[in-house]
Amino acid sequence: MSANTPDHELMDLLDRVATRDEVALKLLYDQTASRLYGLALRILGNKEWAEDVLQESFLGIWRSAGTYRDSLSPPMAWMGMLVRSRALDFLRRRKAERLHLNTPIEDVDALAQDKDTQGPMQLVEASEQAAALHQCLQRLEPPQRQVVSLAYLRDISHTELASSLKLPLGTVKTWVRRSLEQLRKCMARHV
Repeated sequence: MSANTPDHELMDLLDRVATRDEVALKLLYDQTASRLYGLALRILGNKEWAEDVLQESFLGIWRSAGTYRDSLSPPMAWMGMLVRSRALDFLRRRKAERLHLNTPIEDVDALAQDKDTQGPMQLVEASEQAAALHQCLQRLEPPQRQVVSLAYLRDISHTELASSLKLPLGTVKTWVRRSLEQLRKCMARHV
């Protein structure tokens, strides 16, 4: 992306992508792909994986451009969050694949005794917890969901969130606190 592409141009492209405008998606890709690829590459440390994640991310942008709200975050922050989320999911899948593929059958008992390694049951439980968390997050109002996601997935402080989202600091803190309470209650039902 050129350093001087204004947010309003990217917002316009996202609006057009939401209406399934393929030309707008290509323009959005041309203007943002290099920065988003750089983010994926920093997280993954592998060029091929970063390319795959970038492609998955643009499919996600194509599918969910209609959910983007410019009042909640700048377009690059929103797209960056999608890329980061997909990159972290990719790493989790790779770790799970390596765990299962690289363990000889005779070593399964030794693996189960290793306290730091998750066994098949723990992986299933983690997957179920992730699905439950996703359901619980979907129950939050979109602004609160975005604030919580940015705070915890991108490790952004409340002050930085308030500044970037142009919201009062107290509002951000209240949204995070209330959202975490709602998530805690929702997750307790899934346990």
